[in-house]
Amino acid sequence: MRLPIPALLFVTATVPATATTYTVPPKDVAGFFANLPEDATVVRFDGAAEYRCGSDILLPVRPLLIIDGAGATLQLGPDSRGFTCAVADQKEAVARLTARYIIRDFALIEGGRKAIDLQATLGSELRNLKCVRQTVTAVDLRFCLMARLEHVFVTNPTGRGIVVRQGDWPGATGFNSQSNSTVLEQCRVYCAATTTEAFAVLNSGGVRMTDCVSEGAPCDHDLFLSAVTDGDETSIAGNTVVKSFTLANFHVEHAARIASIHVNMPSKASVTLSNVYWNGPQKAPVIRYMMGQLNLLDIGWWHESFRIVTGLSAPRLVAQRCHSGLNVGEKDERTDRQAGVLQLDAPLVGTTQLKLNYVVVRDKAM
Repeated sequence: MRLPIPALLFVTATVPATATTYTVPPKDVAGFFANLPEDATVVRFDGAAEYRCGSDILLPVRPLLIIDGAGATLQLGPDSRGFTCAVADQKEAVARLTARYIIRDFALIEGGRKAIDLQATLGSELRNLKCVRQTVTAVDLRFCLMARLEHVFVTNPTGRGIVVRQGDWPGATGFNSQSNSTVLEQCRVYCAATTTEAFAVLNSGGVRMTDCVSEGAPCDHDLFLSAVTDGDETSIAGNTVVKSFTLANFHVEHAARIASIHVNMPSKASVTLSNVYWNGPQKAPVIRYMMGQLNLLDIGWWHESFRIVTGLSAPRLVAQRCHSGLNVGEKDERTDRQAGVLQLDAPLVGTTQLKLNYVVVRDKAM
């Protein structure tokens, strides 16, 4: 994961002499965390059924801090980033990798710009959370290595639902601050009419999504997967350290405005999409493929409206054990821009003809 090991020697976290559980005061959430006692290892939101906080809740650097919602509701002010960290630059971010957080068991975290905005951690976990009506991103993970999200439910995000990405502070790049090897299990985003991406994974390798759901109102993308380092999503991904992504058992219950799944990964990155189910016809492409080695496995249902759109003349695509409707057509049926479900659209400069040299369809299901 390209961790700069020597830099980890300047550890900023301290280990308390005793482990102590504290109750978060209902009337001063931000102040409590700003002055968290050194011996605190578990903090519980069990002082009231409902908490309110109008500002950011800044998390101190601790070897492990367990934040137990205890079934409470947390109402955030409109400018709050929820549970977050203060990172000045990449040097400080590397030092913060000694910190780890478990945030769990909130009945509801409502409002705010973000509910959770974790930065620069190793091995943090988010479990059993419901985040509602955040205006920017419900859950934003930046430089969160080996993080785990389980049973995280996002409802009506104005912008993005769950984002896994690289750092964006001074000194951070797509090569030195990825959220590598992060796992999302049984997470759901219920989109609002304004939602852009339900899930986004940016400049991070080895990320896995399993048993996740995207539904609600139409969104721009159900999954936006990209390793573009210059911000230009019309160009081919250039991040050479991103190697793989895995999606399994993804359920899509609505339509997408631009494309359900956007894939723009490096040419040597393996992208596996298995058992994806789109419930109903789609006007937009089910997959917009820019670059990467795309493997489609065990897609058992395929509607005649579904199409895979690419700007690449020679896509790298393997479809195995998929519905027979997912095919590239017979030779005499193909054109320079269409081969079965595969369509050349908005081609890259110099691309005029769709070539199937690296496209394989095998073991078709009935």
